[in-house]
Amino acid sequence: MSPVKETIARISALECGTSLTQAVQARWDSLTKPRGSLGRLELEILRLAQIQATPNPRLDRAAIYVFCGDHGITKENVSAYPQAVTREMMKNFVAGRAAINVLCRNAGIETLIVDAGVCGPKIEGVLDQRIAEGTRSFLDGPAMEDTQAYAALEAGMALAAEAAARFDFVGLGDMGIGNTASASALVSVLLDVPAEASVGRGAGLDDAGLNQKRRVISQALSRYAGELSRMAPIKILALFGGFEIAMMAGFTLGAAASRLPVMIDGFISTAGFLVAQRICPELVDYVFFAHQSAEPGHLPVLEALGRRPLLSLGLRLGEGTGAAMAISLLRSGLQLYREMATFAEASVSDKQLQIEEGK
Repeated sequence: MSPVKETIARISALECGTSLTQAVQARWDSLTKPRGSLGRLELEILRLAQIQATPNPRLDRAAIYVFCGDHGITKENVSAYPQAVTREMMKNFVAGRAAINVLCRNAGIETLIVDAGVCGPKIEGVLDQRIAEGTRSFLDGPAMEDTQAYAALEAGMALAAEAAARFDFVGLGDMGIGNTASASALVSVLLDVPAEASVGRGAGLDDAGLNQKRRVISQALSRYAGELSRMAPIKILALFGGFEIAMMAGFTLGAAASRLPVMIDGFISTAGFLVAQRICPELVDYVFFAHQSAEPGHLPVLEALGRRPLLSLGLRLGEGTGAAMAISLLRSGLQLYREMATFAEASVSDKQLQIEEGK
């Protein structure tokens, strides 16, 4: 059995209505507040408990993995920035001076930078998982070989297994000039929508650049007209994806197999997750979605998955910044669950509170 199939075999849908679920709900209902008054926070902490299989879930040891990769499609002028910026930003991450570093320091979250396939010499302080020095342009043919797509998935799964031994919770982020083009192409294929519905401005394209990006992706999709609907998700990933997108997809599979909850950041990581979910539908139970990106293709994916993000701030930075913010929010919910007094402890009447609510 291949590593991918073996990992999928270890993932099953989360069970609801169990004694664990009842215990968590009883704890929420015993706290000195109107029942259900913390809204989705109560539901998200319940799901965290279900993933970790304990009525006392943990969020103490958290990390953000930032997956980085270069994209050959940048030669088609689909980004406002040159490809070299990917590498320069990796150096910035290692120096601790990027937005994700600031947010993680503030929240007590560890930051790990992964080189999934960046051009140029290797950078000290980065986890070297390089598949190749960037993908090819998917306008000319497949962005990567099928073997490379599998290698990236397996590398992501291996990282997740290591992470499960170190952390209670992990967020995924990305860095890769041109990766919104890959993500848009993947979303167009997997949701069967035109490029106009999935393509956005990325890191800041003007109108002319946006139109060029749409043309390039539409042309690439038309190359396989009539074939895409019959292709397996991993084949589609190989055609259009980046190494960092593939590695994030593999990470979510490996994390679910180890019952490690994952916070998906924005559009890029959600596109990677969509590929993984098409490989293993049960996967959606094991992740949280940080925010709704300003990229137009993000909301359709969230709707297709039937999930709502924790935040909606118009973010489009990437790096895992939304994931870091959402982990902090989830931690607040867990602190409430753990530390609030119960009605009995505070000598407050639950029945009287319910009567007051009903007035």
